[in-house]
Amino acid sequence: MLFAVPPVFVITTIIDVVVFVATMVVGLWSFVHCLLQRSDAFPAIGTLPKGAWLAIIGVATALAGLTFTSFGILNIFGYIAVAAGCVYLLDVRPALREATGGGGSW
Repeated sequence: MLFAVPPVFVITTIIDVVVFVATMVVGLWSFVHCLLQRSDAFPAIGTLPKGAWLAIIGVATALAGLTFTSFGILNIFGYIAVAAGCVYLLDVRPALREATGGGGSW
């Protein structure tokens, strides 16, 4: 006999998947951007070295991806990955752009 799935489970699963995809996009975007930057630009702006940023963003994003379950992304690794990626994208990336003279819209 088949049982109907309550709509609340379908809705929460969709929300969990959207949040997971957004977390992975922010984490991968910030990791790739950091990977493509010059290593000498990081000390010039007074922030952590390039290797530290790659480790923080990479490990947090990998753990968030590995710990995603059907119960949602409401775990500490997802929060850390989003926080690390956003700090890099909103604080470090603009400073790197100014230090390296790289213009552009993104």
